This record gives sequence, C-alpha cells and structure tokens, in this order.
Amino acid sequence: MTDIRRSILWVVFSASLFLIWDAWNKHNGQPSFFAPPPAKVAAPATLPASGGGLPKPTTAIAPVASTTPGAAPATTSTAAPTEAALTEISTDVVKATLSSTGGTLVRLELLKYPDHVVREWYEPLLEMFGRKSTPAPAKDVVLLDQTPERLYVAESGLVPAAGGSGLPNHHTAMTVLPGERTLAAGQKALTVQYESPVVGGVKLRRSYTFKRGDYVVDVRNEVVNESGAPVSPRLYLQLVRDGIAPPGESSFYFTFTGPAIDDGAKFQKVEFKDIEKRSAGAKPDHTTESDAGWVAMVQHYFASAWLIDKEGTKQPREYFTGKADTVNPATGQTARVYSVGMLVPLGEVAPGATKTFDAKLFVGPQEENKLAELAPRLELVKDYGIFKILAEPLFWLLTQLHKIFGNWGWSIVGLVVLLKIAFYWLNAKAYASMAKMKAINPKIMEMRERLKDKPQQMQQEMMRIYREEKVNPLGGCLPIVAQMPFFISLYWVLLSTVEMRGAPWIGWITDLSAKDPYFILPILMTLTSLLQTWLNPTPPDPVQARMMWIMPLIFSVMFFVFPAGLVLYWLTNNILSIAQQYVINKRLGVN
Repeated sequence: MTDIRRSILWVVFSASLFLIWDAWNKHNGQPSFFAPPPAKVAAPATLPASGGGLPKPTTAIAPVASTTPGAAPATTSTAAPTEAALTEISTDVVKATLSSTGGTLVRLELLKYPDHVVREWYEPLLEMFGRKSTPAPAKDVVLLDQTPERLYVAESGLVPAAGGSGLPNHHTAMTVLPGERTLAAGQKALTVQYESPVVGGVKLRRSYTFKRGDYVVDVRNEVVNESGAPVSPRLYLQLVRDGIAPPGESSFYFTFTGPAIDDGAKFQKVEFKDIEKRSAGAKPDHTTESDAGWVAMVQHYFASAWLIDKEGTKQPREYFTGKADTVNPATGQTARVYSVGMLVPLGEVAPGATKTFDAKLFVGPQEENKLAELAPRLELVKDYGIFKILAEPLFWLLTQLHKIFGNWGWSIVGLVVLLKIAFYWLNAKAYASMAKMKAINPKIMEMRERLKDKPQQMQQEMMRIYREEKVNPLGGCLPIVAQMPFFISLYWVLLSTVEMRGAPWIGWITDLSAKDPYFILPILMTLTSLLQTWLNPTPPDPVQARMMWIMPLIFSVMFFVFPAGLVLYWLTNNILSIAQQYVINKRLGVN
C-alpha cells in the first residue's frame, strides 16, 4: 500500500511535468505531442472565409485584382503602392503610430510596461549593499508592430453589401488632417483624423481619440455618400498578426496566444493551428453571426480587442477568422498572418448623407478588473485554463493582500499562508499518517527482509501491521491530492497576472515574472524539498528509497528557469509544510 500511495503521487506529478513540457514545445513553435504539426500552406489565400469577402490583410500589400463577388478588392493600377506616411501619437500611457495607408494603427508601445530590464549579473548584488548601479535603459513593451520580427496591426475599412471591392478600405491612401500629436499636460484627450478620397462614390473619414491614462482608443467612422445613388456598405474591424510566439517570454509560459471571439453568450478561443487546418470555403468552428460580443487577439499578459456594443442596444455582426500569405513591408518577404474580426452592416446611406459608426479599440494589459468594466466577459482573455472557477477567487484574495502589503512578493507569501491555514487540519491528518508510517518503518523493513522470499506472506504481514498500528497507508496521499487543484489554480494566477511583470520583492528579486538572477530561490527550494524527503517515511524498497532522494533534484532543475514569483510560492509552501510536519513528528515522538 505504501508503494501504491507513492505511485499515485509520482504519476500525478509526472503527468503535470509532461503537460508543462508539451506546452513549452507548443509555445516555442514545436508540434504538440497530442496533435500533428500544422500544415504549411504556401499558396496565397484571402481573408476571411465569410460571405462578404474582405481585402487581403496588412496595409502594405496591393490588393489582388479580382472581379469575383466576395473576393479581394481589385486594384485600379498595377503600379506599386506609394510609401505610407506615418504619424506618431504620444500620451501618458502609449506611443502609437498610424499609417496613411488605410488610416491603420501599425504600432503601439505601452509606456507603463517596460520590457525586462537588461542588467549585469552584479547589479542586484550592489543594490543589496546600498550601492547604486546603472542598468541598461529599459525598452517598453511594443504590442502592435510592423517590423522584420513582428507583424501585428489593427485594420478597418468598408466593403459593399454584396462583397468585393470598390469602397475605401485599409489599402486606400488617406490624408491625415492637421492637429496635435502629443497629449499636453492637463489635456484629457487628443484626436487624429484621416480622410479618404472618394472611392466608389463614398468618402470615409476616420478619427482616433486617445485619452489620458486609457488603453482604449475611440474610433469613429463617418461614411459620406457622394454618389447619386444610395449605398449600403459594411464596416469591417479586424486584428491581423503573425503566428510567432510573443517575444521575451519564459519558455514555461504556456498561456493561450491567438484569436478570441465572444458572441454575447459564449467565449471562444481559436487556435492558429485550427485556422491553418481549415480548408478554403469550410465553415469555421466558432460563432459566425450574433447581435452582441467582441473580437480579440490574445497573448500572455496583453491583448487587443475591437468593441462596438453600447448598453441597451443590439448590433448585428458577422465574425470571421482567416489566414493569408502576405508581404511584410519591413522585409519585403512573404509571411503567414492570421486575422480575427467582425463585419457590421451600416444600413442604407442616402445620396449626400453621412452615417457615423463608433467603435472602441482596446490595446493594453490584461488587468482583469478593468477589462470586466469595458465589455461583458472581456476579462476572460486572461487565461486561467480549466481552473478558472478556483483561480478567480484566488486572484481576488491576492489583490486584497496586495492592498495590505503593497508588495506582490509578500502578497504571494501571505496567500500561501492563508491556504495552509485553510487546509491545516487536512494537512495535519496527512502528516500524522506520514509520521506514523515513519514510526513503524523499522518494523516494516525488518519484516520485508525476513519474508523477502515470500511476497504473498509479506503483503499479508504488512497489512496486519497496518491494522494493529491503525495506520492508513493512503492517509498521507489523499489529502494532498485533494489540495492539488487549489495549488495548480494559484500557479495559473501567478503565471497570468500582468501586475507581476517588473514587480520587485526584496533585494536581488527585482522582477517576480523573471527568473532569479542568482538562483537563490531555486536552490533554497531544492534544499527544502530534500528536507521534506528526509522527514517523510523511507520506502521499504531500496530502489524506491534512492529515487525519493533523486527525484527532488531532477524536478528542481525546472525551477531554475521558472519566474521568481512561482518559485517563491513553492518555497513558501515547502517551508510551511516542513514546519507542520516537524511539529507533528515531534508530537508523535517520531525522529
């Protein structure tokens, strides 16, 4: 029974490690063990696989000539497109770049979220002794971008009701109107306006309004019918990006990256590989029509989303996802990109009339409470996996502790303490069972040596000893298994919380989302794991006994590359477990 108990624990732990390894492979672009690698399609494709048809993605490629309804808009000239004029906007929280090609947002830098600071190995040590160091300047996180390394933009435009081309879209050369480009002190907002030429009898005016302290950009589209006949255009709003994993992440970050759609009733994630495998003309697996909801592009810590709903109103829309082989304007090379978006019918616009449609574009951090205020269920872009039902209350508790301590590191410690208190009596039973097992271990060892040639009699004698000593060999296993969902949920909370980025703890730990620069926490965690092994009963089987000492060393290697916040969580849990086990062993007279 002792072997069974240990086997259960090792199976659960090993399965968890295997899933982490598999997710690591997927994060780094390797095929999952559970699925074939995605097909590499070389033939060009158009976006999306929806009834209306849209222009091909990205602002720098010329539309493909076509007269087929539902295909990409036709070009009016075979000449290369003129170079786009770029306009830079600065506020207190973002620095954005807009392109005159389609009036597209092609870059957005988050000024309050620096990328991981490049530091020399000795700098945190100097700071521990009160010496000032001069780390290399930190770069801010760039979410939207159009560079040789990254292709991720927010596009919009018009298509006719029947599909195809003929109206201003994200390939149309637009004119930027004069105005302020930097949010001045005391100024609450600034607006940048673009105007298209008349295309198909329609002129499109688009304005972006950036607000102080806000990651939401108000986007207003004014459709002016300058033709002599009514038109019924549809507005498309889409996010387009490559399938490359976000830069600067730990190899063990395995949260979701890709499109997400909410239809007002159901939140759906769409894997890049599912878009890749979908054949031309095939119906997507996600919702395609609704009168509520939003679309987003999600990655670890950050997200972008198009939002159009107003309280108390319903707006029909079509959702789409797609793929295309397109040209990266920064390199001139063909790149595979994926899109998610929505098509919104604007209704009939009479000759000489103007119709206005307002949308919001969110590009920023996954701050759960703020996302929930922007749109229903938008907070779901923060990926907790299957443990959402436990992770959300744990995150709430963590934020309450942060209000008390003012430090995320100490908040993690406090949260583990509260969890240990909540499970104190359950753990006490488990540790008491382990202590009793350790107390009778000499008797078990003597019996096994005496009956080593009689396995059946050995098992019977072992069960007799357990009954006489009133020991349940599974008593130390089941309480631990019962707690595992809570600790795994806490792992996801720490992994997904953007507030951990750049958050210091003490001394050399200047970023809880980065690995310990000196590996002090992982070393301490390894030592505490070995101490736990010493406190637990020694398995009767010598091979298994040796493995009990070797396995903590093997598994601890992983923690050398884990974020410091996660290692701090495990270390705190180990220390508290050791303290409780030691007290129980002493109380029961077990050495």
